Amino acid sequence: MARTQDEIRQTNVKKILQAAEQLFAEKGYAGASMGEIAQLADIPKSNVHYYFATKKALYQDVLLELLEVWKQDALCFELYDDPRVVLTSYIRAKMNHSRNRAHGSKVWAAEVMQGAPILQECLRDNLYEWAKLKEAKISEWIETGQINPVEPSYLLYMIWASTQHYADFDYQIYLLNDDQPLDDLQFEKAVQSVTSVILRGIGLTA
Repeated sequence: MARTQDEIRQTNVKKILQAAEQLFAEKGYAGASMGEIAQLADIPKSNVHYYFATKKALYQDVLLELLEVWKQDALCFELYDDPRVVLTSYIRAKMNHSRNRAHGSKVWAAEVMQGAPILQECLRDNLYEWAKLKEAKISEWIETGQINPVEPSYLLYMIWASTQHYADFDYQIYLLNDDQPLDDLQFEKAVQSVTSVILRGIGLTA
């Protein structure tokens, strides 16, 4: 059965975004070219420009798609009330994406470290309100005595730093692990260690 135009579009856009994510991570925004992205995606350069008029537009979409992925990771804040369940789920989701989408985490880190020159206004509109909602949930847990008092924003920063380290500094981990990536068992131990340390720090057990 012939694919519809919408299906073809979705497939091509996905391939372009994946290729762009990898090259922006490896070469930076300035170093990656639309031609290289097209070559890696195995799509004609003219087609890449058909879906994304400029490199800036493509870069913005890579970042926004990552933001949506990370928002999905945090849906547990809305679905559950138990802080142990929420934070365990959130940490595991973040760790899994650090393992499976290390390129994306590196692109995000590079953008933020430079003061978000491309995504600044969008971050102000999206990330700020999103984070405040998560902080409000943490504040509720503190007020009801479910966790030890902690500054909600600092708890989020700690989770982000601990989980995204496995993507942003993956080479360092590789180097210290005898030039090998973490295998499945090692990675599971890493997830459990991060979870345990963070939960115990706020008075919970893993």
